[in-house]
Amino acid sequence: MRTVITTKGIRPESRSTHWHQTIAATYFPLDLKFRNPDSFNGEITGWRLGSVSLSRLRSEALLYRRLPKHLTCENSEELLITIPTVSDVEFAQCGREVRAGPGSFILERSYEPYDFSHSQTAELWVMKIGTAALEGRLRAPDRYCGMQFNATNGAGGLFVDMLQHLPKRYDTMTDEVREVVGQQLADLLALALHTDERTLTSGASSVRSAHLSRAERFVMQNLHRNDLDTEMIANECGISVRYLHQLFRDTNQTLGQWIRDMRLEAAREDLRTASKKMTIAEICYNRGFSDQAQFCRSFKARFGCTPSELRREGLEAD
Repeated sequence: MRTVITTKGIRPESRSTHWHQTIAATYFPLDLKFRNPDSFNGEITGWRLGSVSLSRLRSEALLYRRLPKHLTCENSEELLITIPTVSDVEFAQCGREVRAGPGSFILERSYEPYDFSHSQTAELWVMKIGTAALEGRLRAPDRYCGMQFNATNGAGGLFVDMLQHLPKRYDTMTDEVREVVGQQLADLLALALHTDERTLTSGASSVRSAHLSRAERFVMQNLHRNDLDTEMIANECGISVRYLHQLFRDTNQTLGQWIRDMRLEAAREDLRTASKKMTIAEICYNRGFSDQAQFCRSFKARFGCTPSELRREGLEAD
């Protein structure tokens, strides 16, 4: 459903409180510092796409602050992907600072304090998504905070183009279509982050992070191969097998464990969205598992239900 919240018609003395409440309801609680609180003007238009929300925010100059006091009541982490379209914004989180303008986008984490500001009237597109909805697509989101991603070409450009054109088609979509489109936005976001070489090799990102991201990208593109192993991944990334294992040791998860988890996440997504004509065995082998019985045991251990039980739930819901 499309929603619009605006300061129009709000008494001047109430605009600060109204905008605080609007921001908290749309994104999450933040402290706001206004240049002129009584004359402040702002408007947010929002759209829901399954587990993803999209909004277009227009407002006068403002400073947003996520403070430690805001973190105590948070149960699950959420990300804001912010795309400025008419003026620059400044952002600081996790010890990193970035100034981003039109043609770029940035990530903001709800689990860490941050400052976000714009000194001029701004128009921002903002996508909000929980990190749980990105499982199997994006890991360790703190690696991407304080970076500026390219929104003009490649996967980043496609992500932003799709996001900005969705409102024109929104009213013609069913709830099912909106949910699938939200999943596609999540896929494009993850792809944009993993493939933005300009950002991965910038001073804000270490060589180790760049190598790790390349390895992750190669794995995600080759989950269907049952011959995917450490030597293949290391050769593709131009690093040694020993160094590859060291990279994943830093994440508190072995490479083998992570590949298995990503295959299980991908299989779960297939069971939810793939054609019902695709058998569980086909999904198992298409995601790189060579033993269906072992796949089913691993699936139940991770998700608490068997693949057939998850599929049956989906059929009943339809």
